[in-house]
Amino acid sequence: MTSILVRYHEIALKKGNRPYFVELLKRNLVSAVKDLGFKEIRSLPGRLLMLFGEQADEEKIGRRIERVFGVANFSFVERTSLDLEALKSGILEALDGRRFSSFRIDAKRGDKGFPLTSPEINRKIGAAVKETTGARVDLKNAECTISIEILPRDAFFGFDKIAGPGGLPVGASGRAVSLISGGIDSPVASYRMMQRGCRLIFVHFHSAPYLDKSSQEKVRELVKLLTRHQFASRLYLVPFGEIQRQIVAAVMRPLRVVLYRRMMMRIAEAIAKKEKASALVTGESLAQVASQTLENLAVIEKAATLPILRPLVGMDKQEIIDQARRIGTFETSCIPDQDCCQLFVPRHPATKARLADVEEAESRLDLAGLIQLGVERAEREEFSFPS
Repeated sequence: MTSILVRYHEIALKKGNRPYFVELLKRNLVSAVKDLGFKEIRSLPGRLLMLFGEQADEEKIGRRIERVFGVANFSFVERTSLDLEALKSGILEALDGRRFSSFRIDAKRGDKGFPLTSPEINRKIGAAVKETTGARVDLKNAECTISIEILPRDAFFGFDKIAGPGGLPVGASGRAVSLISGGIDSPVASYRMMQRGCRLIFVHFHSAPYLDKSSQEKVRELVKLLTRHQFASRLYLVPFGEIQRQIVAAVMRPLRVVLYRRMMMRIAEAIAKKEKASALVTGESLAQVASQTLENLAVIEKAATLPILRPLVGMDKQEIIDQARRIGTFETSCIPDQDCCQLFVPRHPATKARLADVEEAESRLDLAGLIQLGVERAEREEFSFPS
């Protein structure tokens, strides 16, 4: 049977609310691996033990668990009795056939009733490994790390710890609506909010039939990638071209982009209220483009009553690109497309819009009718992982 010890960090700091976060993490872990021979998950002091069948694919399981928010790190482990000799013989047997020139022992004594301290365990097991393998001890750059966990009923050992994404389990921080384009920024913003425990509903604005459907196809692929972290997603595809056309007919050119963004916020907020979500999420980064100056952001956010969360606001473009590469969305985001940002965009948009001017321009529009148009014509799609 394959066994995995999952460790969490931030969850352990939650004190009285810790059981809620732990149960949510357990549920998300099960969702991630339920089709890979999963058998059981158990709570241990500060850790979770996951059990799988004999034929479990460890590589696939590892890839799934390392995407589950709330996981600090995890190890494939073997279990022994709480006896130093049993632990020593189990480790030496498991090392048979492994080749390494340096190693270190990382023992943690979760059961304070065990007669040896963690440093004493390190020394005694390390001496046996050194004598058997001839490898040297290296506490900083070891080729092989042997992790030992002494818990109240059993001891566990494994080789190396695999990093998880950290953060909080998805669902722990409520629901939010994420405005997602086919670009680089908004998928990264979505990822960062899921990492803080938000369950996201996605809203994409497109300009079909004025432009082609390439942005919709890209967003579907991006939502599929992001669903690996929250296991079920809902995407609203909002036709925005007709709304843009009406804004163009009524409003002078410099203010159009700000009005587009304010209308997106209103429609996204209407969807959020229908979905019982508590906030909106955008990929805006301060001063990256004309609509994201401090003045314009202040005017845009006044169109919504829900909080607008901007997890990328202080990041520069290279930082965002680097994270997009790490989370696997960069290549999809770079596929050419035609999104609504390319339709009816003035050559010189306003960078310091004034609220009074914007509200005067909007007085020429049927705002309620445009919001209703966007919400009623939105198409809803569902995604799941594993599919």
